[in-house]
Amino acid sequence: MKKTLGYALVLCLFSAVAYAHGPVRQKTQESITINAPADKVWAIIKNFDDLSWLPPVASVSAKGGNEDGATRVLHLKSGGTINEELKKHDDAKMSYAYKITDMSTEKTITHSGQEEKVPVLPVGNYAADIQVKPEGAGSVVSWKAGYYRAYMNNNPPDEMNEDAANSAVEGIFKAGLENIKKLAEK
Repeated sequence: MKKTLGYALVLCLFSAVAYAHGPVRQKTQESITINAPADKVWAIIKNFDDLSWLPPVASVSAKGGNEDGATRVLHLKSGGTINEELKKHDDAKMSYAYKITDMSTEKTITHSGQEEKVPVLPVGNYAADIQVKPEGAGSVVSWKAGYYRAYMNNNPPDEMNEDAANSAVEGIFKAGLENIKKLAEK
């Protein structure tokens, strides 16, 4: 009897710990095949301070060029801002990695009796990389990111849950990659 009670207690504790965890790291990866040489495609995206190829971005303020530690502020067409830092730039491999360091608030909502700030991109701890690889006479651009939803506690509001985070990142990636393809294939 004591053994059965002990197992039941351990099972209950394990269930409580498993349920009490916070958000799970999300991953998004998108790629696109482009009918243009990799060098031409890389020329479009290689400068960390130039996001003219990314539709949601109105302008960029940047410092540091393509040097590790360079920073940029994305001024979004929606009116918000996202601050990013360049972690690694590799011209030979036609890739760079970056992370979001800060972003503005899109709106404030009330959730579970608390005022919550909803960021312009509903993610937290976001890091990404983008790379161009030759493929025959063309190229493939791959863009991947890892991040958490913006709301770190359990029971997130719809504006800051995993679905909102994944949908926002996927939408940005797809719009950017489609526009790179359009610009490169001109």
